[in-house]
Formats: sequence, structure tokens, C-alpha cells
Amino acid sequence: MTFHLIFLLACRAPSAPEASSGLSLAPFTVEGPTSPGGAARRLVVREGRLFELAAEAPPQGELLRVDLITPGFIDAHAHPGGLGDWLAELDLTGAGSLAEVVRRVAGVSLPAGEWLLGRGWDQNDWSDAPAGGFPSAADLDAVTGDRPAALRRVDGHALWLNSAALRAAKITKDTPDPPGAMELVPTPEPSAEERARRLRGALLLAAHEGLVGVHDMGVDDALLAAYTALDDAGELPIRVWVYLTPESAAAKRLYAEGPWRGRRLEVVGVKLVADGALGSRGAHLSTPYADDPKNLGLTLTRQDEIGAVTRRALSKGAQVAVHAIGDAAVSDTLAAFAQARDALPGAAAVPLRLEHAQVVRPEDWALLKTHNVVASMQPTHATSDMPWAEARLGPERVDWSYAWRAPLDLGVVLAFGSDFPVENVSPSYGLWSATTRMSLDGAPPGGWRPEHRLSVDETITAFTSATYAALGRGEGGEIGDGAVADLTLWRAEPQAAGVWYEPVAVLIDGVMLARGD
Repeated sequence: MTFHLIFLLACRAPSAPEASSGLSLAPFTVEGPTSPGGAARRLVVREGRLFELAAEAPPQGELLRVDLITPGFIDAHAHPGGLGDWLAELDLTGAGSLAEVVRRVAGVSLPAGEWLLGRGWDQNDWSDAPAGGFPSAADLDAVTGDRPAALRRVDGHALWLNSAALRAAKITKDTPDPPGAMELVPTPEPSAEERARRLRGALLLAAHEGLVGVHDMGVDDALLAAYTALDDAGELPIRVWVYLTPESAAAKRLYAEGPWRGRRLEVVGVKLVADGALGSRGAHLSTPYADDPKNLGLTLTRQDEIGAVTRRALSKGAQVAVHAIGDAAVSDTLAAFAQARDALPGAAAVPLRLEHAQVVRPEDWALLKTHNVVASMQPTHATSDMPWAEARLGPERVDWSYAWRAPLDLGVVLAFGSDFPVENVSPSYGLWSATTRMSLDGAPPGGWRPEHRLSVDETITAFTSATYAALGRGEGGEIGDGAVADLTLWRAEPQAAGVWYEPVAVLIDGVMLARGD
């Protein structure tokens, strides 16, 4: 059959073809159920909009049949800039040992003096993890010599340096260890042209994997400039909603003028970081880590600072999203939000956002509903963390962690994302994790804490209409007559433990971007 398709056969490559947001297509028809097990529907895509045909009506234009049609999936917490950098740097994901990481580093050849940058190591996966868990500069020195090396942990919240990088950063044993210490390291920045190229490649990969949009969490001035240049040129392949870093010049504009939008780009709020990550024992807990009894984690932004930023943003109709993983960080953030709500009752309709929300005291979930706070969560974090989460938290605390069902049953907006590149960019993994709470090989049988499993329909909602609700939009992410033709089309692949849904194509404004096999 003949379709107006834009094939993304090699979207990791710099030369990947791109979609034109202004392309006008002849009508065509997509047929398939819009809910698992439901009756097939026929949707005509015409001039960027959706129109439903009666079951007995003939298709208009070409006909494409798929196993599942959903509104276009949107990742509610992502880092496309980080994904673009990752694709350009040394990939350390999947390394099962410290020795394997060192071998990968040793295999990189760069000009003398050029920094070796990489990301993706996870000491929790190492069979030969050193005493204390974390690697040292000495582990890298033997294979890097005088070339500076800086390797980010998979969650982005820890940086492993060799001795040459420590010297470049002027870090010695006497240097204080403040929160945000990674900012002391002067890793090289890409040029504006290279940053835009990396960003475009990451967004094309996201579209290839089934996404029509992302909420980008933590955008600085340089990355916003790259986004703006792409959007102004009509080269932004998917929709992007931006949450700025609070120290950026763009944030000052937001506090003065409120949100603004371009063609497919919208600047909607700011993102703060209250604590670190659980995997690196930086999440701020109210009682110590079960496997590190003297450690409560890190406080990276104080409650009063969160409150001050929230009041400034809400006064201009802008959102605040706060990374808060540990229960103490969550409680501090919710207290700051409550104070801001009391100070600005006229802004009650603007949602605030709790990002990750992995370790939340059961009694705190109701506060999200009270104060119009979105639970922005990532289902793949649960299935990635489940092998070691109980060791960090202990059996009692882990029992009420990674709890998607709790906020959903209270009527809290539950918006799903991946946190890519921390997790895989493909929403297929999020669908699997949310509906099975198992690894891809079906472990543990029945799922980890299966009472928090969601149905496929609930998960679809969390990736679609809920991502618009998280922005404070009354509509969007739905299928209906006259709706914008943003769709994700799926192939269903039954597995022993559940159904794996593989994206076939996405439609954005009625323009199809299809996966190449």
C-alpha cells in the first residue's frame, strides 16, 4: 500500500530524515481497536485532524490496520538533551562489572587532552563492586593516563572522575564536598550547532520509539536556544514542553512574563531538584538507609527555597516541578507547595508537580489531591530498582514505595514518563512495567508488589490525556472527531507474562513517521 511516510530507518545517525510540520497529506484511514480487546474503529486522518467513520463506511484513501490505536504517547519526564549527549558519548549501560566498564573506557581512542565523557554505569549491577560500592579515580587512571575522564552514573546524580579530571577541576582531598559538587567539574560543552544536532537526533529517536511529545525537565539557556532555533526553522519533529533550570536567564523571563509558546515548543515552568537519587543513596529519607545506617541522603534545595520559587512562578501562571524521591524530600516539597497555595489562592488551577515520588509516606498522597499536585512517575524505575530497593529502604518502607495505584485511586493526576536517558526512551518499556511490574523475562512471577499494577487502559491514560492534565490543559491526548491527529500505532506481541506493545508509527498533526524494520 502507498502511504505518505517519513521513514526513520537510522534515526541515531546525524543524517536521519526529518518530518515537515507543514506537509499537507491526502486523507487516509487507520483501523484498529482503541482499547485492548475492543472493537475496531476506523479513523480518517484529514488536514491534521481525526474523524471517525461508521463501521460500515468504506475507508477514505489508503487503509492501515494495526493492533492498537492510542492517542499520541507523551513522556512526562524526559531529558532529550541528555539523550543527545549520551548518543555522542561512551555508552556504559548494561556493564555487569567494574572490569567491563574499564574495558570499554580502554577501548576509546581520542586526541591527546580531549575529555573522555560517558554515561550509564550502575554499581548496583556490578559483580565485582568495590568495598563501599562506588568506584575510585584509581580504577580509571590505569587506562586513561593524563586524559581527563568524567563518567556519569545512569541516573545522572553521580560523576566518576579520574585523577586528570580531578586536577582539571582543582579538586583535592581538602576540597569541601558541597551539594551539587558535580558542578565543580569543567567538562567541555558542545558548540551551539553540535548541541542542536544532538538534540534533533534525540527527538527523532523519541519519535521513532513511539512518542509525539516530551516534557523536558531542567532546560538551561543553551539548550533552550537550541530548541528555539529548531522550532523557528520548523525542524522540531515532536512537541516539547519545557521546564527551565531556576538559575537560567529564561527563568527570570518566565517570572516576569509567564509562559510562552512557539510552533511546537512551549515554555511552561521551572524544575527544581530537592534531593538526589535512591540508587546512589542521595534520596533524602526521614530515617537512615537500611544499608547505610549513618546516611539520610542529600538535601539539594531547601523547603524555603522551593516555596519562594513556587510563589514567583505561580504569580505568573507558571508551573513548578520538583524532583523529590525520598520521603523527607517529598514531605518538604509538599509543605512548600501548601504554603505557596495559601499565599496565592488565585493560582489554584495551575498544577504543581512532584517528579519521581518513589518513596512517599502513605498519608502524604492525599496532600497531592488537596493542593493540585501531579504525581509525575516513571514505571520503569520500579522494575529497574526492584532488585536492590529493599536493601536500601528495608522491608517496611519498601512496602509503600513505587506506588502508582495509591495516587490514582485518590484521584490524583498520575502522569507517566521514563526519565530517559536514565531509562530506555521507548514507552513500550513503560507499558510493560506498569501492567506487569516484572522484568522483561517475567521476574518475579506475578510481579513485584502486584497490587500496584495498572491496566493497559490506565497506563495509556497516564501517558496521554494525563500528560495534558499535568500541564493544566482541560483537553488533549484523546481520540475524537476533530481532535488533533496525534496518534501512536501499535503492534501487540503476546508474551508469557503479559503483552508487549511495539510502536509501528506515530502521527503528529496527521503526518506519519513510521518505524523501519
